[in-house]
Amino acid sequence: MEDLRVELCGLRLKNPVMTASGTFGYGHEFADFYDPSLPGAIIVKATTAEPRAGNPYPRMAETASGMLNAVGLQNKGIDYFVSNIYPELQKIDTVIIANVSGSTVESYVEVAEKMAALDHIRAIELNISCPNVKAGGMAFGTSCPSALAVTAAVRKVYPKPLIVKLSPNVTSIVEIARAVADGGADALSLINTLLGMAIDAEKRKPVLSTVTGGLSGPAIKPVALRMVWQVTRAVNLPVIGIGGIARAGDAVEFLLAGATAVQVGTANFVNPMAVPEIISGLKDYMIRHRVAQIRDLVGGLIL
Repeated sequence: MEDLRVELCGLRLKNPVMTASGTFGYGHEFADFYDPSLPGAIIVKATTAEPRAGNPYPRMAETASGMLNAVGLQNKGIDYFVSNIYPELQKIDTVIIANVSGSTVESYVEVAEKMAALDHIRAIELNISCPNVKAGGMAFGTSCPSALAVTAAVRKVYPKPLIVKLSPNVTSIVEIARAVADGGADALSLINTLLGMAIDAEKRKPVLSTVTGGLSGPAIKPVALRMVWQVTRAVNLPVIGIGGIARAGDAVEFLLAGATAVQVGTANFVNPMAVPEIISGLKDYMIRHRVAQIRDLVGGLIL
């Protein structure tokens, strides 16, 4: 039997395939296609302290080998999450991780404190690609001091595994990774979306209402692989690889580059069966290559 189990900062996952925040809703949205308990973990869509309406439409656009999004963290806030969404999440038999976002250090801390009281939320993923309003809108994750500050503040109030999601829109992702490691992170997930834009040539206008947005999908996979490889060699924390994973072969590449687990994001929009197909494909890969335990592939790149 092929052993797909992995351990990630104390979390025991039945397989290394996770769903990326914002691409899988709260799990139940995919129940018509397959059992949402199938992935090793579900990272639910971002939660903020206060309700957010998100950005004006249009806020998503298809691009060559990917998509742009500027949804703007639309959600009903942490209190609604606790009273209405959390009870439904308790019915899903897999590891549930909450993505936590904010615009100030204090708002991150507020959400993290309330998440800590929820037993079925096994960990949080800190989205530090959010604009820091007290620093003129610069994302927390693009500066080592601000990345360290928000991570350390959340670490003080959150006792469970703390995963920090890194932005690729930086000069050196290794330096940011080291900063959040110093701040007390237990694991890292990377990468978040790359900043991009699209223009309607006929109308001579930007496609997105916000002009720029986050690029995801197969187009960013080479960048994501490179960053995962760099970070795993520089920081002694487990890494979750994200970026253009649509097939089992993509997932294997991230594992070989050093990732302990992977997240499937944009592929869920194109193929709602992407997650079960990747899990099945990993089993086939292990049989063909005589790999007994999936964790034996982690960091197995031959140079």
